[in-house]
Amino acid sequence: MCTGLSFTTKDHYFGRNLDYEMSYGEAVTFTPRNFPIALRKLPPIEAHHAIIGMATVANNYPLYYDGTNEKGLSMAGLAFSGNAAYLPAAAGKTNVTSFEFVLWVLAQFETVAEVEAALPSVNLFDEAFSEGMPTSPLHWIIADRDRSITVEPLRDGLKVYDNPVGVLTNNPTFDMQLFNLNNYMHLSRYPPTNNFSRAITFDIYSRGMGALGLPGDLSSPSRFVKATFTKMNSVCGDSESESISQFFQILGSVAQQRGCANVGDEKYEITIYSSCCNTATGIYYYTTYENSQITAVDMHKENLDGHDLAVYPLVKGQQIRMQN
Repeated sequence: MCTGLSFTTKDHYFGRNLDYEMSYGEAVTFTPRNFPIALRKLPPIEAHHAIIGMATVANNYPLYYDGTNEKGLSMAGLAFSGNAAYLPAAAGKTNVTSFEFVLWVLAQFETVAEVEAALPSVNLFDEAFSEGMPTSPLHWIIADRDRSITVEPLRDGLKVYDNPVGVLTNNPTFDMQLFNLNNYMHLSRYPPTNNFSRAITFDIYSRGMGALGLPGDLSSPSRFVKATFTKMNSVCGDSESESISQFFQILGSVAQQRGCANVGDEKYEITIYSSCCNTATGIYYYTTYENSQITAVDMHKENLDGHDLAVYPLVKGQQIRMQN
């Protein structure tokens, strides 16, 4: 499963944990303005915004997991098994496949409001990238500096939700995830007060007891609550170092460790990578499961007007700085 996050200090930051039991060769991928984007049912997009993010590149086509364009608009697709429903291509609609959706959005739009205005005409239709790469059931978080939305392809059509917390995990549907926060309104960053009984004296025997009841398991609803509580109570300075450090700390609060989530055949879901993009500067930061040192790729050190993808394989090996 996965967790997506939109976070603002002085600048806006966007990223995610990718939680899965195996890698598909994902790499930090830069798509320049003049790289031709082929679409299955729509004309190719020949000139567009430059994009940086994490993608698997297949047949010279970037299949983005998450990305940010040069205008600061960001988007990530997260697993949505059992709920995602892609429909047949429909006449009179803007027919986009799930694997094209991130590219289609980030190539053309600058703000969430622009995307939201275009979505009523969109039909996410059911077509795989190739025989060996079947359709993935997904929903998406789309964010700019000012707001976030969640887009979910359901059996009764495309649903668009305002996302006031800037967090997305997986099942159930986003409206249910948001409603579930009502069950945790008693949580606090402050020490608890005695509402139990005036006849009993209680001992606040540990720091952090105001958050007693905060979920700590790895399920999607629990990660949604924990990531939201952690983000909404985050205290962070405005510097780049403080901001990206805090972003990775928030994602770290819901990271998955090998051995805790068995998905069958002795395979375990882990946080394969965590990402954080400064959407103002176009710098894409990431860590991997075995490499907690932050690595970065700067969009603006590439040729924005180029025609070819730039692909940076992930630095996965542990990086240890010896001090003696």
